[in-house]
Amino acid sequence: MEWRDEGLLLGVRRHGEGAAILDVFTETRGRHAGLVRGGASRRMAPVLQPGAQLALEWRARLEDHLGSFRVEPVRSRAWTMADRLALAGLNAVCALLLFSLPEREAHPALYRKSLILLDLLDRPEIWPLAYLHWEMALLEETGFGLDLRACAVTGERANDLSYVSPRTGRAVSRAGAGEWAARLLPLPPCLLGQGPAPEAEIAQGFEVTGHFLRHHLAPHLGDRPLPDARARFVERFRRGLAQPGT
Repeated sequence: MEWRDEGLLLGVRRHGEGAAILDVFTETRGRHAGLVRGGASRRMAPVLQPGAQLALEWRARLEDHLGSFRVEPVRSRAWTMADRLALAGLNAVCALLLFSLPEREAHPALYRKSLILLDLLDRPEIWPLAYLHWEMALLEETGFGLDLRACAVTGERANDLSYVSPRTGRAVSRAGAGEWAARLLPLPPCLLGQGPAPEAEIAQGFEVTGHFLRHHLAPHLGDRPLPDARARFVERFRRGLAQPGT
């Protein structure tokens, strides 16, 4: 069995004395693992960094075997090591993909959106909002997307959609919320594609997507906790709000 593709490196696990098991995300093969002989060596360490784009050749005797990879670097994102927020965002993306996606199931649209997001990491003025919308896409791809098209109570495509039901993920207008408003999640306009999306509003959006990642997606995957990398990224982003210019 053999295939060739290009993919995003999500994680590396040491195997034995000198080998490593890679988890990659490709457009046509989805999340896929394979062994790289010598992958734990000093020579390969700069190549096998999470977030790197790799040319891959996978071989195995049978389709359901782990198999082995031959890899060639296509694009390194090692520059993020010098930017704490960008590095935290890259680690969150890789960790959430590794956490959320079943093995060997293609998600081509999410793959393309993930590459676009990582290519924006050097543009701090736009990529946090792009990351927020990427989490929305991840929820959609895994079956837990939010429905923000109209008010769940009145059915109207109101201009005052202000809340999200924490149970159903549907939008609710101010008029429709009534006395239940305190039990709903605030809906920042940036999730609706409205307004200039200030950073404080983006942070509020992370609360919404975080709720559905923790309380809807994670239970579906065996109630495992979300990767710490996601919490570290959100916390670093919030610290930047308190300390402008960091």
